[in-house]
Amino acid sequence: MEKLTFSHVYKGFRNGMILEDVNMEFAPGKIYGFIGPNGSGKTVILKMAAGLLCPTKGSIYLDSQMLGRNMDFPPSMGVLIENPGFLAHDTGLQNLLYLTKIKGLIGKREVEEAMDKVGILYAANQRTGQYSLGMKQRLGIAQVIMENPELLILDEPMNGLDQKGIAEIRALLLEQKSQGKLILLASHAQEDIKLLCDQIYVIQDKRTQVMQG
Repeated sequence: MEKLTFSHVYKGFRNGMILEDVNMEFAPGKIYGFIGPNGSGKTVILKMAAGLLCPTKGSIYLDSQMLGRNMDFPPSMGVLIENPGFLAHDTGLQNLLYLTKIKGLIGKREVEEAMDKVGILYAANQRTGQYSLGMKQRLGIAQVIMENPELLILDEPMNGLDQKGIAEIRALLLEQKSQGKLILLASHAQEDIKLLCDQIYVIQDKRTQVMQG
């Protein structure tokens, strides 16, 4: 993957336009952060990057291929948007194994490796209905990385994590970056954004602008 580009992107809903003339370019091996008040469009941008929403106007390109025209979704992508949902009566391991069947790229070993990386392997055989919010969040991040995707899209990835968990996930994201991954990250935690991101976009008044300094 070479780059992801937003070109003159507008997005509106029934109550009006939420984003106007958004132009951004994202390169592999970097982490890009998005900050802004609730309702400013952070999650909308992530959903459009993932192919889950289409722009009202404008285009999103993955290299030279247009999302929504040449492809529905980026082919190598891991996504965590909003609270991860899992089948409560099945174990963490079972939940992730179900998801591997969509693409058929990996098996139990890779799933267990991902669970180990996020510090949740000890609860692999525990029902997710018994997981705490932080444990579910870790399992959601394991799902993002388990197929070794080139593009990681994360909306509030530190939700429910204690300080130790936050430090561990920060280290994991920097490791993913060092492997050449492209990471898009939205967070209310200014410290996470400042510590992790190579470039920060502020969303205000329906526009995006690069934070200076």
